[in-house]
Amino acid sequence: MIRILVKASSPIAKAGLESLLRAHPGFELTGDSLRGPEEGESAWESPLAVLVAEAETLADQSAREAMDWAGAGRPVVLLVRNPASEAIADALRAGIKAVLPASLPGPEIVKAIEAAAVGLVVLDEPGISTLLRAPGAVSTGGAEGLVESLTPREIEVLRLLAAGLGNKEIASRLGISDHTVKFHVASIMGKLGAASRTEAVTLGIRHGLVMI
Repeated sequence: MIRILVKASSPIAKAGLESLLRAHPGFELTGDSLRGPEEGESAWESPLAVLVAEAETLADQSAREAMDWAGAGRPVVLLVRNPASEAIADALRAGIKAVLPASLPGPEIVKAIEAAAVGLVVLDEPGISTLLRAPGAVSTGGAEGLVESLTPREIEVLRLLAAGLGNKEIASRLGISDHTVKFHVASIMGKLGAASRTEAVTLGIRHGLVMI
């Protein structure tokens, strides 16, 4: 059971999120307001408690509060109406596990919460693309930060690796040669510091480069 606190920019948005999450059998909503750990919020005694916050932009007060919670080591899923690449990078460095558009379909929000609860980083494809355009933004600040940013083509190859495709299948899917695929895989492993294709996929998930 994952315990969840919800914070939103308006009562209507909060009610909508709570309605969505309350219907999921694996979630338990708790708390009517956010209080810091020093104030004894019982929901945060559980290591699986997740804060789901909705904000207009990553500069809003609610987003800043969410970053404070993330900084305290608690998983946070942040739903933003108008994200920007630099702000996404700041949120990830602050420890936010998921930065996603507020318009994301309900099932995808549920998946993001489940991923964040076990420590994975989640971004949508537009978020990944904008993040890659921000210099040095891909690293989440952890010990396993990327040495270099992956190129858009390398991201494509990594996602196909995650889908279980072999080199020949990837080559066919992307319209490139087997040799080029091998080159991309070697480059991906080098940039991620991975010793195997499986480890590369695992690190890609942690960095938010591969959607769950």
